[in-house]
Amino acid sequence: MKWWLVLAAVVCVRALDNGLGLTPQMGWNSWNHFGCNINEDLIRQTIDALVDTGLASAGYKYVNLDDCWQSARDDNGTIIPDPTTFPNGIAPLADYAHQKGLLFGVYSDAGYYTCAGRPGSLGYETQDANTYAKWGVDYLKYDNCNSDGTSPKERYPVMRDALNATGREIFFSMCEWGEEQPARWGADVGNSWRTTGDITDSWMRVIEILDKNNLWADFAGPGAWNDPDMLEVGNGGMSFEEYKAHFALWSLSKAPLLIGCDITAMSDETFSILTATEILALNQDSLGVQGRRVAIDDLYQAEIYSAPLSGNRYGVILLNKALTQRTVTAQFTDIGLTSTTKCLARDLWARSDLGYYTGSISQKVPGHAAAVILLTPV
Repeated sequence: MKWWLVLAAVVCVRALDNGLGLTPQMGWNSWNHFGCNINEDLIRQTIDALVDTGLASAGYKYVNLDDCWQSARDDNGTIIPDPTTFPNGIAPLADYAHQKGLLFGVYSDAGYYTCAGRPGSLGYETQDANTYAKWGVDYLKYDNCNSDGTSPKERYPVMRDALNATGREIFFSMCEWGEEQPARWGADVGNSWRTTGDITDSWMRVIEILDKNNLWADFAGPGAWNDPDMLEVGNGGMSFEEYKAHFALWSLSKAPLLIGCDITAMSDETFSILTATEILALNQDSLGVQGRRVAIDDLYQAEIYSAPLSGNRYGVILLNKALTQRTVTAQFTDIGLTSTTKCLARDLWARSDLGYYTGSISQKVPGHAAAVILLTPV
């Protein structure tokens, strides 16, 4: 039996049964660009931008607050939004997102305090989950700072159960940074789990995270995704080709696609990457098999990533990690095909067919870049 069919059977048994995340989540998160510098006006402007630019139509549905929206608890223990930056509270923002056809998310922490020192949810899981549900929250990112020292395996299921008990469908995004190998146990607890520490807006960090996330490809599937952290596309620290490679690799890896830039002021280049429909289709493919590295040439600084797709198709990335252009070759036998298989190849960035190839495909790839190919056996 082919390895991806075995994998699909396994993840279907293990996945958390809340009906969410059958394909990786897509949306926007505030942290990578804004950090703690968020307020309700920014969030409303971002909601508008998601709709007005067409990003929402491309699939980016979640608008997620990260850390720093909360300030304290009242005498009854209820979490209080920061009265300076969110004077009207969270519920009106969730309502506004819903009116626009979007979904709304917040952030908390499985500790006494968040990573930025705001109130965490440890000991308040049920109360916070009920508050989120009352506000109309659709998504919770749950961090791992300032805990009591117990294992995330003990603390994260408490919030899972609290969310499920609300009766509202709330996507549960676990962010324990891969410290206790959450890929091995996370599918019973959350809809996605971070496999690494935080991303930064640099090529070297993208490659480092890619390597770590690749180790856990066997454990991802519909409803249960490896999360190598949010996108840096558009934040200015990488070149256009590097951002394209970052986006394509996250897409084929079935990673959550959470935009991390200021979409109210993004460039045309950034928009073109984020709305590359044929790259997005790799991420949202219904087969739900995470792409993985299938070949590596350390001397040549080239790697091949591949994933089977629905309809007997294959997504393939030819990655050039070198600084200068290289010709990178993918052997069909590494992808799971035979050396005599004939395929129609399509360049997904150019959205054009390349012709028919048998046994292998080679492409000239610029430095720090990735060619993305769709192979369809004929």
